[in-house]
Amino acid sequence: MAYSDFTLKKVKLDFNIQTVEDQSLFSNSEEIKISDYLAQTLKRNVPLALAINTEKARSELIIINILLEVKEKSYDQKISLFSGIDFNVDKEKGLTGFCDYIISGSEEQLYLELPVITIVEAKNENIISGLGQCIAEMHAAQLFNQEASHELSCVYGAVTTGDEWRFVKLEKNVAYIDNDSYYISDINKIIGILVNMVKGEA
Repeated sequence: MAYSDFTLKKVKLDFNIQTVEDQSLFSNSEEIKISDYLAQTLKRNVPLALAINTEKARSELIIINILLEVKEKSYDQKISLFSGIDFNVDKEKGLTGFCDYIISGSEEQLYLELPVITIVEAKNENIISGLGQCIAEMHAAQLFNQEASHELSCVYGAVTTGDEWRFVKLEKNVAYIDNDSYYISDINKIIGILVNMVKGEA
């Protein structure tokens, strides 16, 4: 059992998580203008990633560049970024395996200290099918932080194809799944939402 084995139904049943799916959670988040570097990078990379149409291409050409921009725009916050990290929290509950990306609310880069955002790359470009995995990772982040005595009011998550982004907020045992999807054409909005998540203000 691993994070990728969780469906939305299973994660709700196993961890007694309720979902709220009818709210526009982040529509009030302010846009943040992206750097010229990211604008040029996406202009060059997005058509290529969509043409290659593999998860690896979308990860390397789109997603990581967006997350690096978030790190750059969060200069007033101490954060670190992890990719392909082994995140084993509770083997008996199936909360083990690799996470595509985790943003930590700590500047420690050599090991994961304070997971605040988990980001799942949607398999087969299916955002909905990635929600179970994402919420399982978010729940694991909750447990990890509780064990380390880090008091956070919520943990955030995102499922993305690179081109499309869907955001989630987990407060205690309630997962708020954003009613809206955001696309790469709304990149300033996507960056704004992610930066607000880093600050715990989303």
